[in-house]
Amino acid sequence: MLNETFQMTAQTMFGLDEILFQEIKDLGAKNVQLNNRAVSFEGDLKMMYKANLCLRTALRVLVPIAEFEVKDEHDLYDKIKNIDWEKYLSIEETLAINCTLSTTLFTHSRYIEQKTKDAIVDKFREKYDKRPSVDILDPDLRIQLYIKNNVCMVMLNSSGDPLYKRGYRDKTNLAPMNEVLAAGLILLSKWDKKSDFIDPMCGSATLSIEAALMAANIPAGSFRPLFGFEKWSNFDAYLWEEVFDEEMEKIDTSAMPYILAGEISKNVARKAAANIAEANLKKFIMLKDIAFQDLLPPDRTQEEIEEEEKQKAEALEQNKEENKSWFKTRKADRGIIIINPPYGERMDKDEDINAFYKEIGDTLKQNWAGYTAWIITSNMEAAKSIGLASKPKLKLFNGSLECRFMRFEIYEGSNRK
Repeated sequence: MLNETFQMTAQTMFGLDEILFQEIKDLGAKNVQLNNRAVSFEGDLKMMYKANLCLRTALRVLVPIAEFEVKDEHDLYDKIKNIDWEKYLSIEETLAINCTLSTTLFTHSRYIEQKTKDAIVDKFREKYDKRPSVDILDPDLRIQLYIKNNVCMVMLNSSGDPLYKRGYRDKTNLAPMNEVLAAGLILLSKWDKKSDFIDPMCGSATLSIEAALMAANIPAGSFRPLFGFEKWSNFDAYLWEEVFDEEMEKIDTSAMPYILAGEISKNVARKAAANIAEANLKKFIMLKDIAFQDLLPPDRTQEEIEEEEKQKAEALEQNKEENKSWFKTRKADRGIIIINPPYGERMDKDEDINAFYKEIGDTLKQNWAGYTAWIITSNMEAAKSIGLASKPKLKLFNGSLECRFMRFEIYEGSNRK
């Protein structure tokens, strides 16, 4: 299987499939095809290892081993049993099965998982009078079933635990951002990895860490203790070491950008600091326990900002039309700000979410001219209070919450309300 080319499917989150598509193309995979929340591609064993190690927006990398039409549960049992499972599993090894249904044939995924397990272990028992065991938490082989209409696809999960479990985040706050979503937001923002990256409501510092990993070209999976494929019977330890070493040699921290993380809660900031240290990025991320309203760009003091505001007001008063035109031509190219503010679900009843969002907009306009801000929120009513024009509004999900990821160009002196 070393040089054999086979098909793989990388799954991702809603709205990130085109980003993942480009990531996989950049890895050098063949026959890359865009699907719904997934990207299929072809490659050899080395590509499978590389995809698991390097992809930032993939949740898992699956290897299809069978596809067939199914009529009912008995037909499913028979066809699962007909697969040559000894190619992938031994009696001494453990398995776990996960099923996703998009069909009217079956209504309960747990029942289909049970039938699939029965078919596999019955095959071994009939031949050897012994059977593999099930281990939901730490199996040797993870099997993924996807049934759409009357077609069943059986796949092996080469990743093991989901790839958003990077391995660097030990401490979390109440609602930490998924690492795959964080990487997706950064890639959607088209940050150039050279200009400033500002994460003013950093929480567990996931956005800042993912930005630093990208800037230094550190593989997303380099902190993980284990991948699923390392338990497979065809695991090639020498090839895996070669892939890992090749990717680690590409790391370059010689020209790191300015990355600033801010967090108003001292307790949460301590957790963020622990995560940054765990990722060995302490010297590349500036962490401040400070409110966004008091956070300033790296080269600006509050006195300078107030003086600029005064000069702008005077200039506009002298020649409004001329100076408005000049201010609007100033590009927002100093860097990227990505904000994941509270959505309102966990705020105290006496807190005004609309006023909070208005303060975000006021702070952007006053302190962050020349930057491009991106804000992700599920509270579109509160987002109206930001007071800045936004486009585009990209649909994403943060957990189960439907959100919009909005871009705001903070020009010098423009879009002010």
